[in-house]
Amino acid sequence: MTSASARTATAIANLKRICEQELEGRYDLEIIDVLEYPELAESEKILATPTLIKSLPLPLRRVIGDLSNTEKVLMGLEVQPVRDNGDVQ
Repeated sequence: MTSASARTATAIANLKRICEQELEGRYDLEIIDVLEYPELAESEKILATPTLIKSLPLPLRRVIGDLSNTEKVLMGLEVQPVRDNGDVQ
């Protein structure tokens, strides 16, 4: 992420909403500003921002953009949401 971008602010808000609504405590979220840590961006091969990286469970998955489409984000990360009755699908 880059802190100076409106798109980044939107992506962070969308990601927090997705995590809270769909993953209910089954996630650890770390937000890193690539302008503050350019060496990390280089080592992770981040070419565009905002970039979301799911590191565990493997395989590593990446989603780029404002994360506004919940279904596409979950599909891209290969993550199953928690359903209304509390069951994981």
